[in-house]
Amino acid sequence: MAKPSHATWGGRFTAGPAELMLQFSESVSFDRRLAPFDIAGSKAHSAMLAHVGLITAKERDAIHAGLDAILAQIVAGKFAWDTKLEDVHMNIEQALTKRMPAAAKLHTARSRNDQIATDMRLFFKHACAVLAEKILGAERALLAAAEVNRDVLIPGYTHLQRAQPVGLPHHLFAWLEMLERDRRRFGEVAAHANWCPLGSGAIAGTTLPIDREFTAKALGFTDAKGRPQVTQNSMDTVADRDLFIEFAAACALFGVHLSRIAEDLILWSSAEFKFVELPDAFCTGSSLMPQKKNPDSCELLRGKSARLQGNLHTLLTLTKGLPLTYNRDLQEDKPPVFDSFDQTAICADVLAGTLGGMEVIRSRCAAAVSDPALLATDLADYLVLKGVAFRDAHHAVGAVVRLAENKNVELNQLTTADVREVHAAFAPDWSEIFDLKRALAKREGTGMPGPKQVARQFARWKKALK
Repeated sequence: MAKPSHATWGGRFTAGPAELMLQFSESVSFDRRLAPFDIAGSKAHSAMLAHVGLITAKERDAIHAGLDAILAQIVAGKFAWDTKLEDVHMNIEQALTKRMPAAAKLHTARSRNDQIATDMRLFFKHACAVLAEKILGAERALLAAAEVNRDVLIPGYTHLQRAQPVGLPHHLFAWLEMLERDRRRFGEVAAHANWCPLGSGAIAGTTLPIDREFTAKALGFTDAKGRPQVTQNSMDTVADRDLFIEFAAACALFGVHLSRIAEDLILWSSAEFKFVELPDAFCTGSSLMPQKKNPDSCELLRGKSARLQGNLHTLLTLTKGLPLTYNRDLQEDKPPVFDSFDQTAICADVLAGTLGGMEVIRSRCAAAVSDPALLATDLADYLVLKGVAFRDAHHAVGAVVRLAENKNVELNQLTTADVREVHAAFAPDWSEIFDLKRALAKREGTGMPGPKQVARQFARWKKALK
């Protein structure tokens, strides 16, 4: 009998792969992190094989004991990974085969195609739960910062120009909205992952009498009522990479939100704004200039966003031209996914740490928000309430702003006579508009920054993030 050239697929070949090809094609250097999921899948698969009578209960128990022992070795860092065995699956299977003859039956009715699809779906469910919890930590840090600075007002900005006054909590709650969408998005990805691929085989299932629903239940691929959920097309199951792309997209969009938050913090911590002091523990100095305090955590958060977008683009490009079903190109789907998971996790922690140590410089915020020009729109609304059409009111207030600039005075330092020259609807009470408390108290519609609305948002977020 000819000796197999490779332990898993060598029957067709007379020679094994070249050493260079082994180095080029191995994936165990990165997919070994799937070992816990691979072992869970193998235990469920062997339990199903025993359930349908393809192996004995004794063989099942021996396989489970061997897999548990191998997992203990892996967790302890004592397992010897061999790149010549290509991937995590064959490393574990070969180690198990050395321990017991029953291991030769483990791969019955299974392909590495549906095996890796199962491993990855288990990974995605785990990864989404981890990231949702880490984002929740960042959200709680944001809510705490809003609570401590509940009474602080700042200018809101459009086009990076001062626009209208808002409470600092209202701005921080805008960030919270972004992060909450991210957290829920990972929940949606986890739900999409919750379908069991095992039983799809390499492409067309198997002729053996397996029970896919049994395996799905054993691995937790069930709906809210405990009913098993199994994939419905064997070809799509092994070719589909939508989950990889959806997960990377969720990470990339979280990165975009991080970058926007970081940009605000970088601006706010600059000498020109100085609304906040970032914690020393998340900043660095200059090797040349002793006075410098650089917002490194925020700059790196901004930079990581590009990396996360790159991972998404890699997956989109990788899959766009592939015919059904499996192609070896798809081995390259895991490094960008694993990197997105790792970077998203640490970014969420760093954001929480940065926000947790942030100090708001109240005097600088107060000075910035005292600019009367921030209430120019309120002045236009004043004219509207006097019966002036908004477009005419907008034009009139613009003219008043220009008049103040020409006189080199603040908007509220003009006289009533000055503004009445622009429009007759201005009355002596026009200057009452320049009262921040009044301005915010007028903004009590849903989603606005008025005190009652902000209080409602505090209550909402405390309930949502508890």
